[in-house]
Amino acid sequence: MKLFIDDANTEQIRRLYDLYPVDGVTTNPSILYKSGRDPKEVLSEIRSIIGNDPLFVQAVPLDAEGMIEDAVAITEAFGRETIVKIPSIPEGFKAMKKLKEMGITTCGTVVYTPMQAYLAAKAGASYVAPYVNRIDNMGYDGIAVTKEIHDILVRNDMDCIVLAASFKNSQQVKELCAYGVGSATAAPDVIDGFVRNAAIDQAVSDFCTDFAKIDGAEKTMKDYLK
Repeated sequence: MKLFIDDANTEQIRRLYDLYPVDGVTTNPSILYKSGRDPKEVLSEIRSIIGNDPLFVQAVPLDAEGMIEDAVAITEAFGRETIVKIPSIPEGFKAMKKLKEMGITTCGTVVYTPMQAYLAAKAGASYVAPYVNRIDNMGYDGIAVTKEIHDILVRNDMDCIVLAASFKNSQQVKELCAYGVGSATAAPDVIDGFVRNAAIDQAVSDFCTDFAKIDGAEKTMKDYLK
C-alpha cells in the first residue's frame, strides 16, 4: 500500500519525509486554505520537498470545462507527476474522460459510494478516494465501503486503485493495509500514531540502559568494534 501525507504544512511534510517511507503528498482546497498561504507558493514548496513523487492537487470549478482548465494549469505549474483530483460527480466524470485523452492523471475524489468509484474508474481516473471517516459519520461503515470499492476495481480489472482518505486513527489505516488496498493518505498525527506506543519507547530505553551496564560507560556498538 502506498502511503501519502494529507497536509500542506511544509514543516510537517519535511519532518515526515525525513523519518518515514512515504510516497507523496495529497492536498485539497480546505487543506490549502488551512495552510494560510498562497496556493502556488505552498504547492511549489511541497514540490521542492518531495521531488518527483506524486502530488495531488484538486481542481476547484464545478463544471467540466473549468475542471479541465484547472487541471491543465495545475500540471503545467507542478509537473506531470502531479495528479489532479476531480470530484466524482457527473461533470467530473466528463472531465476525467477528456483529461484521460490528454494524458493528465486524475483522482476521482469526494467518493462516498462504490458506484461513484466505479464510474470514476470507467471515466479514466487512476485513483479513487473514498472518505472513510466521513462515510462513518453518515451512518455507514467507511472501512467496508472502501473494501467493496477495492474489490470492484480488482474484479473488473480496472486500471485504477483506491486512495483511501479521511481517517480518524491508525487502526482504520491498518485494516485497509491488511486488506491490500492500493494506497491511503493520512494526516501527520495519524501517521505518527502508527508507532506511538509507550511500550515501544520503554523497550528501546531498556535496551540502551542494559547495554550501558556492560562496562558502565555510555558506548555504542561502534565503540567496541574499533
